[in-house]
Amino acid sequence: MTVHRKLLINGEDVAALSGRTTEDVNPYTGEVYATVAAAGVEDVTRAVDAAEGAFEAWAATSPFARRRVLLAAADLLDSRAKEAAEVMAGEAGGTVPWAFFNVALAANILREAAAGTTAPRGEVLSAQEDGVLGLAVRRPVGVVAAFAPWNAPLILGIRAVAAPIAVGNTVVVKASEDAPIACALFLADLLREAGLPGGVLNVLTNAREDAAEIAEALIADPRVRAVNFTGSTGIGRIIGIHAARHIKPAVLELGGKNAIIVLDDADVDYAVDAAVFGVFMNAGQICMSGDRILVHQSIAEEFTAKFTAKVAALPAGDPSDPSTVIGPLVSVGAARRVADLVTDAVAKGATILTGGGEPQGAVHPATVLGGVTKDADIHHGEAFGPVCVIATFADDDEAVALANDTDHGLTCGILTENGTHGLAVADRIHTGIVHVNDQSVADEPQAPFGGTKSSGYGRFGGRWGLEAFTTTRWVTLATKHAHYPF
Repeated sequence: MTVHRKLLINGEDVAALSGRTTEDVNPYTGEVYATVAAAGVEDVTRAVDAAEGAFEAWAATSPFARRRVLLAAADLLDSRAKEAAEVMAGEAGGTVPWAFFNVALAANILREAAAGTTAPRGEVLSAQEDGVLGLAVRRPVGVVAAFAPWNAPLILGIRAVAAPIAVGNTVVVKASEDAPIACALFLADLLREAGLPGGVLNVLTNAREDAAEIAEALIADPRVRAVNFTGSTGIGRIIGIHAARHIKPAVLELGGKNAIIVLDDADVDYAVDAAVFGVFMNAGQICMSGDRILVHQSIAEEFTAKFTAKVAALPAGDPSDPSTVIGPLVSVGAARRVADLVTDAVAKGATILTGGGEPQGAVHPATVLGGVTKDADIHHGEAFGPVCVIATFADDDEAVALANDTDHGLTCGILTENGTHGLAVADRIHTGIVHVNDQSVADEPQAPFGGTKSSGYGRFGGRWGLEAFTTTRWVTLATKHAHYPF
């Protein structure tokens, strides 16, 4: 049965003013999973109207009341894990384990945001003048424009809105065209049921061909005071340009070209297990996925044999089957793009160690490449699919040089049984995140999350995420009359 959804504006499900809708396709079956309203620029204005109208009351709502809503939404999300998994499979081909991971982390992001509602919001300053009390007070910015992606829809959809709402902002979220229900409407339903007042969270869905116009109109609205975006570096550059043009702060969490480094003192079997997870979870469609496995030459032969054997045995196919590891990519076109990367690499000298071949619809085989040359497209470009490159290094200096040889700087995993060795290497890696004796994929709601270089700027998570959606106001209170020169 096809699902039908409207926009969410001011707490109500409403059709687009034009009456247009757009299709949401199941990438595994190719069938229409849902139809959703196709917003126009006029609907952007309606959504911002609602958010602006709700802001003063929500900002004045007690932190304890905001916390109750967020905690209730977290419990509701936990209770609907099976429904969430069905939506993720239907919209974006998410496997069952990936969906349950999304539910658990998204619920904890809500709980962390709830805890942040009563966190300290300022400092007492040392004033220059005698008898003056100086304060630095953090206040909500107002209306926040949020962009929710499809690949980890529950995690990143909640991350886009939880911290802004927790500190008293209102939000207009533009949903991904590839998972508009999972990344926005489903989550908004939970928050509405948990007691979130109308207008605090508004959801826009749109046809793919209208995406650029909708995004630009949302950022350009003068009542929008901050922007957050998670997605590709290419689109992130456009979002950043729009935000800068209108002098609005932005948090941008963009793509990665992440390395998993296997040092000579690693436990090989553990390193294999870690690297397979870090590369192939969600078919490699995670910004933190390990595109590159860098292995010390002394253990490269053993590691590569065990790694490729494990990859070759990964179950692939139907995302609704709990045993599936390699589900479909988000679209047939995405699978074709990955296949073209592999073909290009082989044409330029690479060797397929396992996998390769033609995708079956949106399902691309788990693939490992060796001998990739610098002129191959996959050498610098983000794969964002079930494919990785293995390369070797002779010493730490070479490992660091290889890991840093990218315009991106999101995350890195360093596998070693020697913590001090791992930390010494980690200190030289140019990423916003690094994990010693673990792979590259990890996210915790209380930790600062974000990258450097072309992986973006600003931080989600913990107090850093709360601060990103507040502004600092200097307030003074004179306890005695001042003297003026005239």
